[in-house]
Amino acid sequence: MSKTKRLQTIDGESLMSLPLTPLNFVVDTLLSQGLHILAGSPKVGKSWLALWLSVMVAKGEPVWGMSVKQGTTLYLCLEDSTLRIQNRLFEITEDAPANVHFTTQSDILGKGLEEQLRAFLSEHPDTVLVIIDTLQMIRGTNYDNTYANDYRDLSALKRIADAHGIAILLIHHLRKESADDVFNRISGTTAISGAVDSSFTLVEERRGSGRAKLSCIGRDIEYRELTLERNGENVWELVSDSRTQPELLGNRIVYLLSELMRDRTEFIGTPTELSERIDPVGVERISPKKVSRQILQNLDALSKIGISAVVRRSNGKPLIELRRAESDDAQGILAVDPVDPAGALCGDLRAVSRCGE
Repeated sequence: MSKTKRLQTIDGESLMSLPLTPLNFVVDTLLSQGLHILAGSPKVGKSWLALWLSVMVAKGEPVWGMSVKQGTTLYLCLEDSTLRIQNRLFEITEDAPANVHFTTQSDILGKGLEEQLRAFLSEHPDTVLVIIDTLQMIRGTNYDNTYANDYRDLSALKRIADAHGIAILLIHHLRKESADDVFNRISGTTAISGAVDSSFTLVEERRGSGRAKLSCIGRDIEYRELTLERNGENVWELVSDSRTQPELLGNRIVYLLSELMRDRTEFIGTPTELSERIDPVGVERISPKKVSRQILQNLDALSKIGISAVVRRSNGKPLIELRRAESDDAQGILAVDPVDPAGALCGDLRAVSRCGE
């Protein structure tokens, strides 16, 4: 008689004090590791966007002002020819890197594709992004579009993405009929939206206008809308981004805590006390619930500027301890020069119009 394997659990108190590894983003704040879908109408420019994205990530160059995790990229351009891909490359870049790979043929899901992807990832362990264009091309001609099949297929791809810590982006189609929620227009059953980590829809303002809205929603990203415009070289450029609040950009908590610890060596208090200290009027929207999480997810960044942080419980109450890295017999206080990530971003990314104006 086989012995039942016990559930491995963690209690809530321990979990809320556990240092967490931040989610790995391929495109900061937009495209994380996991499975994603980009859907749009036919000929809207999805493939141009996919090609440009694969090249930018391989080069390590920012995408619409957002930093990327540079690494090998693989683009399965299954509706195109090698000649077409070459022609498009010459339009969008002067120099395609050697770490962006293309293929115009692959096996289908359940009949070899998974093995092909794992083999590529084994040969190129620095891979960060795989783009499959399109989802329909890896399902075969006799595909039975049911909820169970949609969920099965996408789950197989998600397991690969999660196991290797990469992002897989599926290019897909939108239904022609309108809907109040654009994400309800994604072709297929609701299993598609349910199985992916985030969904993106690219919809033109009007057919042939070259101006479109990229709507984004997901488990690990906030809802946002990016207005894009396709330039003469078929590159989608950023016109505007609904995500404009500077407190939401990157390591805002690191800047606030560096300011707090500028003239002190220690802080010990509850999350409420810390939240009130760094955000007394609520401008930053950093509630007591959020402050502990943001600290735990930015321990490495805090350590780099000389601040150690511990989240623990004392007498049943949560406590946060912050300390400056200095020796007991040090005569002076370690200099910490706070850098506002919002200001730094504007300085480094002059291509984003709202920073440069």
